[in-house]
Amino acid sequence: MSPALRHGVLLFLVLLAGGALRLVDLAVRPMHADEANQAVKVGRMLDGESYRFDPADHHGPTLYYFGFAAAKLRGEHRLAELSETTLRLVPAFFGTLSIALLWRLVAPLGLRAAGWAALFLALSPPATYYSRYFVQETLLVAFTLAALVCGQRWWSRGGLGWAAAMGACGGLMQATKASALLFAATALLALAVFGRARLKELGPKPWLVALAAAALTAGLFYASFGAHPAGWRDALGTLGPMLGKAAGGTTGHEKPWWYYAGLFLPRSTGGYLWDQTWFFVLAALGGVLAFRGPARLPRFLALSTAAAFAVLSVTPYKTPWVVVNLVPGLCALAGYLLSRVRPLPAVALGLAGVLMLGWQTWLAALHRPADRRNPYAYVHSSPDVRKFAALAASAPTGPVKVISPEYWPLPWYLRDRAEVGYWTTPPADCDGALVIVAAELAEDVQARLRGRYQTSFLGLRPGYVLVIFTPEP
Repeated sequence: MSPALRHGVLLFLVLLAGGALRLVDLAVRPMHADEANQAVKVGRMLDGESYRFDPADHHGPTLYYFGFAAAKLRGEHRLAELSETTLRLVPAFFGTLSIALLWRLVAPLGLRAAGWAALFLALSPPATYYSRYFVQETLLVAFTLAALVCGQRWWSRGGLGWAAAMGACGGLMQATKASALLFAATALLALAVFGRARLKELGPKPWLVALAAAALTAGLFYASFGAHPAGWRDALGTLGPMLGKAAGGTTGHEKPWWYYAGLFLPRSTGGYLWDQTWFFVLAALGGVLAFRGPARLPRFLALSTAAAFAVLSVTPYKTPWVVVNLVPGLCALAGYLLSRVRPLPAVALGLAGVLMLGWQTWLAALHRPADRRNPYAYVHSSPDVRKFAALAASAPTGPVKVISPEYWPLPWYLRDRAEVGYWTTPPADCDGALVIVAAELAEDVQARLRGRYQTSFLGLRPGYVLVIFTPEP
């Protein structure tokens, strides 16, 4: 078997495993509030609303446009027709693509390094879990890897074409999430440290081309492809809110500095052990080994990953999905380590990591995807939220009223009802065909109801209960 064929067969098998984990039973988990919020935005685009970027809230537009395209391809043309599976196919596709891109990035280090790196990413619990999650992070990872692969080609071959491709991928990164600047900056830092001579040789012109391609690509998305030209100006306003979040405060997402590292280390919650220690050790040893060898690529990956890890760790604002940005670098370093070990010990060491990651991925992504004990199921919706769609479908004609300071993902599950209103405090008229109320407001709302209602209870998420008032027949 030729080397090219061996590469192709092995990559196909790894992609098959990673793709299966990302694609099977995509609707098994109820929608998270953030997923639902973004899903409704896609649905409004399907219903004819023009997308307009909001610099004060939400992230970049790529997720919405790719979600819109997926819906059209699957024949879903309205919000009411949109499905969870269709939406989650978007991150599932980019998560699988990331495996192939990491393979391509690490390939100069040999088949063993690329194979192990791709396999670790295919089985990574956070990478798999958030490849089944309709949020921006997995797209950001894919575009970052694509920018690195294009940059690698430009670095070795020169020419403006690969520089432009690198810039276009960088534009997609920025059009996905403002935090793309961090990962671009850490990559440039590593490049400046280990490639100064080559940078001088290539000259400034490719960088100008890359910058122009990045601005054009990001600008097209932010300007809604010409429908909202002011979006490009508004995109410049994302830096302030991002830095404000990064500085911490009272957002409720402040975590200790070791939070991201802790996601890889052992923790026991309610009878479940979450542990990726062996993989983390392999990656750390690979990072140390990178600085003892002659190859620049491992050192580049080690420094850029370590720098991003450090910045994210000292930033008070933390959410678990951000950790997926660190996973490809860790996978590459673990793969590099195993490529430098003799084949038989490498297989033993690697299989130990594969078995641990595979078990954790099955537990997190497929077996307990919405369990509050799952470290990746962050402030997750209760399975009860699915019952709201059935309640609304069986309710008589008339307005459905949701009276609660927090109510997402209910707009997603109530999307089939035409008359749905949302209040954060009780209105004067609380009567409706179905009245859904936060527990702390239930007594006040009940005092304002003029009709006769039956009372029941459903959870929105752990610790947040909604009271359901259903008109008596």
